[in-house]
Order: sequence, then structure tokens, then C-alpha cells
Amino acid sequence: MANNRYCKEENVNTNRKQPILISPSAGCIFFVVLLQLLCGNLWAAEATPDCAIHKSGCTKPVGDRLVELDIYPKPVTAMQELTFTVSISGGALEKAPYIDLGMPGMHMGPNRVELTQSAAGVYEGRGVIVRCPSGKKIWRATLTLPSIGKAEYTFDVVY
Repeated sequence: MANNRYCKEENVNTNRKQPILISPSAGCIFFVVLLQLLCGNLWAAEATPDCAIHKSGCTKPVGDRLVELDIYPKPVTAMQELTFTVSISGGALEKAPYIDLGMPGMHMGPNRVELTQSAAGVYEGRGVIVRCPSGKKIWRATLTLPSIGKAEYTFDVVY
């Protein structure tokens, strides 16, 4: 056999464990997936308001009823006590409705506005929309009419 310095047979130990190397692109993918799990859906489109709450109330159907949500004072401002007014068509309710406030795509602690009847078909309650450290200003009020259904109102707030 010719002496070829480029084709030497080396003694290879096949029992030795090789380190697992992660490419930079795989590391980036892992990081994004980890953020996704910890922070919510990063790829979801940001919610857009479907309610111009600074101008007037918003009406949506819940079951066979129409329900209007209005918030005072206007403009709706974070970190201020607000009055939430809900007007419901279609007769008396068995239980009072309530509102859960939150931000679309974010897991937040409970922020419930308990409503009490102030007139026939009209319920009111007081609550505060907190200022989000992220700077986002879009909020969602989920109105629940027990035994009937829910409606979601998405709106922006002023800081």
C-alpha cells in the first residue's frame, strides 16, 4: 500500500459520546417557542377595537336579546374609576349580569365589574381599567348574562 498522508486510517473509538451541537438557527427557534409558551401567542394579530366607546355605547346580540355597553366618563381613561352601564332588551333577568375586563392575548388577573339593576333593563357597576406596563391600550369587556350567553366588546383606552 502506498504511503499516502491524506488517506491514513485512524484508530476511531466508536464508544465515545459526541456532544450535541445546536445550530444558531435552531437556538433561535427554541427561544421563540419558549417565549410563545411563556408570553402567549406571539403570532396572533393584535386585536382591533370593534367598539368606539369614546363616542357612544356599543350594541351586540346575546342570545335573543340586544345588549348595549356604555362606559362613563368619556374619554374612557385608564386608572380612573369608571361607570359601566348595560342596557338589555327582552325582559327581566334571573341573575344580574357582570363584566370581566382584560386585554386580548394577555393573561391578566381577575378584574370583574359587578352590575346591579338601576332601572328596568338597565344595570350599572363601577370599575377601573388598569394601565398596562407594555403600553398597549386595547381592552376587552366580556359581558356575561347568566343562563343566556356572552358578548365581547373590544375598545381602546386613553392613558
